[in-house]
Amino acid sequence: MVYTLIIMFGIGNRNKSQDPEQFWREYGARYGETVHVYSLGRYISGWAEFQDTLWGLLIATSGGFRFHHFPHEGWIQALSRISFGGDAPKERTIFIPQERILGAELRIEKSWWKRFLNPSLPRVLIQYRLDGGTAGEDEPGGEDREGLLVLEADQKAAEIIRHLDKPAII
Repeated sequence: MVYTLIIMFGIGNRNKSQDPEQFWREYGARYGETVHVYSLGRYISGWAEFQDTLWGLLIATSGGFRFHHFPHEGWIQALSRISFGGDAPKERTIFIPQERILGAELRIEKSWWKRFLNPSLPRVLIQYRLDGGTAGEDEPGGEDREGLLVLEADQKAAEIIRHLDKPAII
């Protein structure tokens, strides 16, 4: 399913005969990492550079965690942009190195009636140390600066959490 969406939205190489394994090998080579697990998901909050929710791929790699939004534009949006001006959609990524990830958790609504009245995807929560933040012991007087990345994802997200191998968020 993820590969079908990759082809539909024109992500990566437009060669429609390219198999998924080849795409992921090229993706890993592009960033110098091995791709272990991926899932389709949506960014909700927790990253200063992103203001809106975005759909993309959640990817656990040998170097850490990535969220990758690939640009796509429907013909109505393209006509509107051309007519009224504006920038074309851009590729956007989040990368959190493994050593900055403090905790990771998958939250699934357990109450059947809440799932019935307000269905939602499982939430992926990743607690991370911000750039420049220290663990408090490395620098005298240093303060911990942490962020919490919130995403929604399909059921494959449980594999990403397992791969990150970090404690649950308290």
